[in-house]
Amino acid sequence: MSVEFDVKMTTGKMYDYMLRHTFTSFAGIVGELLGIVLVIGFFAYGQWLYLLAGIVCVFYQPVALYLRARRQVRTNAVFSSPLHYRLDDTGITVTSGDDTDSMGWDKMYKAVSTSRSVIVYTNRINACIFPKDDMGDKKDAAIALISSHMDPKQVNIR
Repeated sequence: MSVEFDVKMTTGKMYDYMLRHTFTSFAGIVGELLGIVLVIGFFAYGQWLYLLAGIVCVFYQPVALYLRARRQVRTNAVFSSPLHYRLDDTGITVTSGDDTDSMGWDKMYKAVSTSRSVIVYTNRINACIFPKDDMGDKKDAAIALISSHMDPKQVNIR
C-alpha cells in the first residue's frame, strides 16, 4: 500500500509545526509559565515591571516563532515548489524538484498531530510536516500507514 500527496508549505503550516514543537518542550513550557507567574505577580504586588516582563515572556515566543516560520518559508529554496510525499511499506520518500530523499520507518523518531497537521519526526528536531488540508481524502490512509509501521509508543496521532 502507498499514499502520495503534494504539500505546498506556507507560513501558517510551518508556524503550526513550530508552535507544537516549541510548546511541548521544557523550555517552551517554562517560558510561558514564567510569563504567567510574572503577570500574577503584578496583580499580587502591583509592580508594573512584573506586568511588562510577563507580557514580554508570554507574547515574545509566539511572535518570534511566526517571524521565523515566515522567514524559513520565504528563504528556503525547498519550499519554493510543492513537496511530493510518498508513504509506502518501506518508509517516506520526499521529492522536491529533481531531488529525492527517502527514509525507512525504522529511522523515524515519532509521529504526532496537531489540529492542522500530522508531523513525523525524523529526529528530535527535523520532521516531515503533512498538513491535513494537503492530504485531503488520503489523510486516513496516511495515518493508518504511519501507525502500522511505527512502534505504537512512538505514535500520538488523534
